Amino acid sequence: MITQVFLLLSGLLLLILGSNYLLKSAVDLSIKLNLSKVVIGLTVVSFATSAPELLISLSSALKDSADIAISNVIGSNIANLGLVLGTALCFTKIKIPKSNIKYDWTFLMLISFVFFYFINDFSVNRTEGIILFLALILFLYLIVKIRKDEDVEEIQINTASNIKILGLIIISSILLYFGSELFVNSSIYFAEYFGVSERVIGLTLVAVGTSLPELVTTLVAIYKSELDISIGNIIGSNIFNILAVIGLTSIVTDLNITSERILSFDIYVMIFFSLILLLFYLSNKNRLLNFYHGIIYLLFFITYYIYIT
Repeated sequence: MITQVFLLLSGLLLLILGSNYLLKSAVDLSIKLNLSKVVIGLTVVSFATSAPELLISLSSALKDSADIAISNVIGSNIANLGLVLGTALCFTKIKIPKSNIKYDWTFLMLISFVFFYFINDFSVNRTEGIILFLALILFLYLIVKIRKDEDVEEIQINTASNIKILGLIIISSILLYFGSELFVNSSIYFAEYFGVSERVIGLTLVAVGTSLPELVTTLVAIYKSELDISIGNIIGSNIFNILAVIGLTSIVTDLNITSERILSFDIYVMIFFSLILLLFYLSNKNRLLNFYHGIIYLLFFITYYIYIT
């Protein structure tokens, strides 16, 4: 038992370190390419912080634990809004740019319903995975095409060498791989030890653990007053979780869901948390999220977790 706790925490630490190195290398590279902060937040930062979800879902699926893979994505998307954004709003006000709702939120809701349609037969097959991944490519193209000039002038050119960036990518990949292996194996152990379903483990322990990079990145962005990256990272990460994590995982192997509650309850909660963001946006003329919005998000998040456990 003690050994498994140590392995679980070690895996989580490796995931956080790996995503941090990947985040740094990705941002350095994007700055060299002169991308805007909005594009960086929605693409490279979101990809880097979603890397733990991708590695864990792949590892879980290959170990015939598809419920962990699916619930990890659903739980992470809930945690990104309920826990990450909710916590962030307790420290600062965040203004949501109109473009975040017009483009990013709308795209997130669209693919959320597509995802819901795909899992309605208790599986996500290779063809559906390819569709999701192609949608990711379309999303990246549209983001760079439509919003490549936003705030470019605010970014300072980074002097990191190409060798350093490549080294960080290699190191982060190694850390993420071994971290995901340790974390998934320990999570499966605890699910069997405590007699709880893989769904609950995926929605709680795994989802919160893999959302820590988003939480750290968002708090750092707030500290540096990079609020465009902050809100863009959260929405972008949720998009990447569905399109990249589920898409790539189901291309490698079919995801066969065994827990009915994922379809009858959890997926609706995920969509509900996204809808709350729109309600907050529309109910405030200044489009400014504040402390009270954060408390509401946290209360919904805590209530959901109490209910499922």
